Amino acid sequence: MTYSDGTRVVHAGLPEAEAGDPFLPGPVFAAPYHLDPAAGQVGDNGYGRPDNPTRRRLESAIGELEGGRTLTFASGQAAITALLLSVLRTGDTVALPSDGYFTVRSFAESTLRDLGVQSIVVPTAGPYPDFAGVRLVLLETPANPGLDVCDIREVSALAHAAGALVAVDNTTATPLGQNPLALGADLVVASGTKALTGHSDVLLGYVSTNDTELLGKVETWRKHTGAVPGAFDAWLAHRSIATLDLRLARQSQNAAAVAALLSGREDVTGVRWPGLSSDPSYAVASTQMRRIPGVVSFDLGDAERVARFLTAAELVFAATSFGGVHTTADRRAQWGDDTSPGFVRLSCGIEDTVDLLADLTAALDQA
Repeated sequence: MTYSDGTRVVHAGLPEAEAGDPFLPGPVFAAPYHLDPAAGQVGDNGYGRPDNPTRRRLESAIGELEGGRTLTFASGQAAITALLLSVLRTGDTVALPSDGYFTVRSFAESTLRDLGVQSIVVPTAGPYPDFAGVRLVLLETPANPGLDVCDIREVSALAHAAGALVAVDNTTATPLGQNPLALGADLVVASGTKALTGHSDVLLGYVSTNDTELLGKVETWRKHTGAVPGAFDAWLAHRSIATLDLRLARQSQNAAAVAALLSGREDVTGVRWPGLSSDPSYAVASTQMRRIPGVVSFDLGDAERVARFLTAAELVFAATSFGGVHTTADRRAQWGDDTSPGFVRLSCGIEDTVDLLADLTAALDQA
């Protein structure tokens, strides 16, 4: 039977019911496990770095939602590092989003360049170059922080025609927002730190794919480097996924109301949310995505006004992550991101919409 999203996230990755056992067993913290002293057989568990039952349940849950076999990592950056270093070799070229997560471009300009890997940057919304000679095309859609969207199916077809692999950073959308593997991508990579787990208390990353060879390369890299999440983080993440559908529904509802509010103010410019009919990404997002995330971006002109706005706001926390249950805002330029001084990425939480709108209005008026 095919279930809806709310049902899927509640039951994803749960073990078979056993009388007296919890729905989701607690974390297994073992480093080594008992071995068969005669046969030396280890079964599913031998040593905690490559083998952990708590981590496997989480990977099963995410895999069910993404539609591909999944490996989890200690952070989103650990996951994308594993992907890049598993796939790319000296002499290869990788295409990266020019408006995506800036740490990835920094990694390419330092570590990858030192390893003899060339990188080119491409705007998420295009235009796209000829991908001939490119080994990997990495997309991030919606892009963080500018929220441009690209047509995954179209770009995947262009890349595959040129012989390139395609990976999609699905952090902002989450697997309930879109499924890149079903749209033609070869791999999905994401930070589970953000909306997937949604409580701002877990660092997590993952890679998903249906390509057995690619999965094997990434798994070998993880096994050799040890970039695994801890058992408690894996358990917290799995527990948190159960409420993903509910959290995203409120966050998207809040984002729609916030985007409409900001668009109507003359003292706010550059409002972006792919769910707005006036947004440049609306046409693609409305057909490609099953739901629009709770992240809105806009510009308040300068850093001083952003500071006044955040000081005046009572429900908006200044924080540099996004996707949590609390509404947060981040002036990205302070981290060296290629944005204007007054650019703000606002991540809507699950507060009551009317309260959030009232607080934002008062804070903007004071700022």
